[in-house]
Amino acid sequence: MLVIYALVMVPEVDPEHALMIEENYPNPMLIDPKRDRFPCCIVWSPLPVLSWFIPFIGHIGICREDGVILDFAGPNFVSVDNFTFGAPTRYFQVSTEQDSLILLFGWLVLNPNASLLCFHRFYGRQCCCLSPYSAEPTGEYVKNHDESGSDVDTWESAIRKSIQEFQHQSYSIFTCNCHSFVANGLNRLGFQAGGWNVVNLAIFIYLKGRWVNKTAMVKTYLPPLVVLGFGLIFGGGTFLTYLLIFMFVLIGWFLLGTYCFKKLIHV
Repeated sequence: MLVIYALVMVPEVDPEHALMIEENYPNPMLIDPKRDRFPCCIVWSPLPVLSWFIPFIGHIGICREDGVILDFAGPNFVSVDNFTFGAPTRYFQVSTEQDSLILLFGWLVLNPNASLLCFHRFYGRQCCCLSPYSAEPTGEYVKNHDESGSDVDTWESAIRKSIQEFQHQSYSIFTCNCHSFVANGLNRLGFQAGGWNVVNLAIFIYLKGRWVNKTAMVKTYLPPLVVLGFGLIFGGGTFLTYLLIFMFVLIGWFLLGTYCFKKLIHV
């Protein structure tokens, strides 16, 4: 309520001055694919060979607030700023309520004469995670407190704790993989009430993830289409049958390991 009161009471300022203020403050949440910087994002890329047959299965990582990508890449090893299977092709950006409050109070201190409209323009660009490829918000807020009032980890502390845990974990694509690492971090954050696992995380990034660019889309879907085409030409129905069996077994494993034998797949 104090924040709203302060915003309402501040006087109007010249729009040109507001524009100058916006230009003088770089956007810390800006995504920069050329530098592989995805602040507060979940990122995804296809896996060699495996994604050629099942294109919705890939490699996933989570990014720090400065955009550096972290991914569980092997036994006792979390890769930093070196995404294991190449540049991300999809991402989902998550803004944090904590970052929003910091920007809010910083704005009030540095710009006491700013208007509500001026703040709204700057605040919306900084905290709603606007993608450079879209005029619509792409993120969702992460609360710093759960319903019971107990503290939930901030973005950086959650990632740090997940790194510390997975630096002592053996890697297995079937029981403890990159999805386990990211799901662990999201659960620490309480993102969307928690409950993340390798299955719902894979579905989430596939349905909610944004393409980095058109080239990323081609990189993801061209190899599977080529493999499927050659498979049908030279193998016909036999190829399709074995492909469906392979998909059924692999997906079935993760469904059983996640929902029936809950301690089988680490999160």
